Amino acid sequence: MAVKQKLLVATEGGGCMQTTMSDRRALESLLSFWAEAGVDAALAATPVDRTIRPAERPSRGVGRPASSAGRSPGTAAPLAGPVSAVIDLEVPIRLAAEATNLTELESAIAAFDGCALKTAGARQAVFARGAPDAEVMVIGEGPGAEEDLRGAPFVGRAGRLLDAMLAAAGLTGRVFITNSVFWRPPGNRTPTAAEQEVCSPFVERAISLVQPRLLLLVGAASTKAMLRQSEGILALRGRWFEWRSRDGGLEIPAMPTLHPAFLLRQPGAKKMAWSDLLTLVERLDRPARPA
Repeated sequence: MAVKQKLLVATEGGGCMQTTMSDRRALESLLSFWAEAGVDAALAATPVDRTIRPAERPSRGVGRPASSAGRSPGTAAPLAGPVSAVIDLEVPIRLAAEATNLTELESAIAAFDGCALKTAGARQAVFARGAPDAEVMVIGEGPGAEEDLRGAPFVGRAGRLLDAMLAAAGLTGRVFITNSVFWRPPGNRTPTAAEQEVCSPFVERAISLVQPRLLLLVGAASTKAMLRQSEGILALRGRWFEWRSRDGGLEIPAMPTLHPAFLLRQPGAKKMAWSDLLTLVERLDRPARPA
């Protein structure tokens, strides 16, 4: 006789209620849907009058974010979040610039110790796969368990769906696939802005070496990191943006789309991702205008 597992979930009133594992999976799927849609706040059950100024909270010793004045060229601006942080990019920028080809860039990433994810349980660095002279660069979020094991991006269930979609759109052999971070985040969580920022010089160098005509940004985390956009992925997907390199010397059209892992949880959204791919292919194969 099968045993149905039950969980205790705390309620707002301080009590607990029982819920089954199937309930939990449904809740996780719903939360994932809202996260992909860009929802990052929850409303309380009781209305709050925010026109009333709250009492001053005691300081916890967190200083003000550093001013941009006097910041060295290899230092990123403070990242948004509860506690701002300044990320020193001097080393990754230098290491990325020294790589003259993709093989050297992969070695530089593997040797880089400046990303906290490297020592947070990841087996290895996961760089890229695909054509080194691809017309389209696909940039995802970060490696998962299968990718961490095999050392290549998008090789798990979500990757197989991505490959099938790319093949159906006629993009087989025309893409180069990488991620915004190169080590698996613990528990497959979304990489933080700081983790993406410290990896960004390597991503930018990969773009510079491949020289793609278009970028396909897969998922909310990749889109926010590459385009510095705060809107949710459902508002951004299917639209064209211009990605610019740090020095402004490289500018490439970029389109956000839904992550295949999200499509596996929400199959009804596949038609939106397919529409995005068709739009990208139409632009890619559009005849050049006569000079």
